[in-house]
Amino acid sequence: MPYALVTGASRGIGRAIATDLARRGYNLLLVARSADVLAQLATELGQAHRVQAKVLAADLAAPGAAGRVAEWASAQAPDLGILVNNAGYGLWGRFEELPLTDQQNMLQLNMMVPVELTHHLLPLLRQQPKAHILNVSSTAAYQAVPTLSLYAASKAFLLTFSRGLRYELRGTSVSVTCLSPGATNTDFPNRAGMNADLQATANKFGMTPEEVAQIGTTAMLAGEAEVIPGALNKISAALTSFVPKAVTEKIAAGLYEKHLK
Repeated sequence: MPYALVTGASRGIGRAIATDLARRGYNLLLVARSADVLAQLATELGQAHRVQAKVLAADLAAPGAAGRVAEWASAQAPDLGILVNNAGYGLWGRFEELPLTDQQNMLQLNMMVPVELTHHLLPLLRQQPKAHILNVSSTAAYQAVPTLSLYAASKAFLLTFSRGLRYELRGTSVSVTCLSPGATNTDFPNRAGMNADLQATANKFGMTPEEVAQIGTTAMLAGEAEVIPGALNKISAALTSFVPKAVTEKIAAGLYEKHLK
């Protein structure tokens, strides 16, 4: 089986996607910041599923990191068949109150890293008889979300990029799929700086990373354009096409703004 490169593979949805791909027999290139966690995951997946799993500890938001990861991936797996752009995070709060540098780092990781990795690795993917790109976006991509304004905008960018690139690659061996999960039981609320009430709500109504990963990888391998896991998430995203934007934005603001200090 060819190799699959998964960014943000040490936890959450990225870890679950890596596990699901290993279960399907794919060899793995795993990238995240934590060397120890990656090494342990590679050992576990290699033993459980009899696949090769190679790791690279890297802060993808650092200047030039995406290029270095692409060089490493090209050397390790000339038969690369899957690229999963999963690394990313959110920042919760009012735009003017959040440090600009923190927001710029988030935008770099959420938008430019997938663009750079895809640009670097697309020639390699095109050499395969069948190859896939999976971009992990969010249901936040379908509307503006006050207090998560730049996060939602970055995910909208990734969704639009996926759609355009998919069309450009029609008729080639490479398909592009955009996975847009809703609330998922991961460390996202804590990483975003959300308070305990919001984190508890997300955990109560969220899907498991394993559920999201299985749906996402199945859609990717089937060559689907977009997938939103969960019936309620699908309905919520669909409603943004019919309900006035002022209404959806007010609803979103009501969910998040009231928890700000």
